[in-house]
Amino acid sequence: MLTDWRFVRSKAKSEELLMGAIDIHVHACPHLVSSPRSIDPVACAVKARDAGMRSMVYMDVFNMSVGTSWIVNQVVSDFSTHGGIILNTVYGGMNPRAVKTAVHYGSGARYVSFGAHSTYFQAEKEGRFEDGEWVLLREKYPEFVEEELSRCIRIPEGKPTPELDEILEIIAANPQIYLVTGHVGNDEALRLVEFAKQYGIKKVLVSNAVVENMSDKEIAEAIAGGAYIEKLLASHTHTTPIPKTHYYVEEEYRAMDEGLQGTTSGGVAKAAEQIQKLGADHFIIGTDFGVYTLPDPVEGMREFIACLMDMGLSDEEIRKVSSINPGRLLDLNE
Repeated sequence: MLTDWRFVRSKAKSEELLMGAIDIHVHACPHLVSSPRSIDPVACAVKARDAGMRSMVYMDVFNMSVGTSWIVNQVVSDFSTHGGIILNTVYGGMNPRAVKTAVHYGSGARYVSFGAHSTYFQAEKEGRFEDGEWVLLREKYPEFVEEELSRCIRIPEGKPTPELDEILEIIAANPQIYLVTGHVGNDEALRLVEFAKQYGIKKVLVSNAVVENMSDKEIAEAIAGGAYIEKLLASHTHTTPIPKTHYYVEEEYRAMDEGLQGTTSGGVAKAAEQIQKLGADHFIIGTDFGVYTLPDPVEGMREFIACLMDMGLSDEEIRKVSSINPGRLLDLNE
């Protein structure tokens, strides 16, 4: 077998490393008609299975993806999918009743996320360029403040609110569930990591949307608190700075994606550098794919693996971040 450096990278090699992988962040669920998906959840699961992947996790910003996961698992054999709940404004934000329901609905929640675009940290910054000027939704549309921003999640300093306390207790009582920070601010994410320790929650994932704003020191602090660090390919694609209806029903609320005023800095090269610097044991990769402007999630996962190969990650490091670590989150390694 050729071991010369000229032959260690190939599409076939990336396909080999894709086998056994788990994508923890797939948006193949139904979405707004103004922002269609590239693939439906059944077809996505079939393609992932046929590529040799182990599992995937559906993210749905409008619904509990535990129902979608349950349906897919009835019709796609030899593969497992998982769902959970994202506490967006469609649930009124910090809603313990919604979390309690998700635990017992469909395939049962495997994650609880503290909001995507419906965190205060995210929504207060959302906007778009108009005639070359950056316009904030909250400044242009007073109703946006009333309808969305007022319901958005914020993680308090000091003691948790009664609603947050109840949600943390639910997660702690259900060890199959992992806590996802959601698109909160850096300090809020670190507070959630600390709350998780206090409540005995063993599995925490710091969302990519937070990590992109964190220094290496802050990431190391989250790791020291026992959290996994999420890295998603969608943050480094051409769609990040494109204004599109990602979350809001109203046309006038069309906004940039989480890159806000531009793309995130450093790209995949920075992600690879942080994995190597801070340790592959602490990172989990995924795609965040499903939007129609990008390849389907399975191809996205292969591309991410291929990029990490180009950046010099070893086979062992790639398998840790793509298979072993997400397997631990989902209790699939035993």
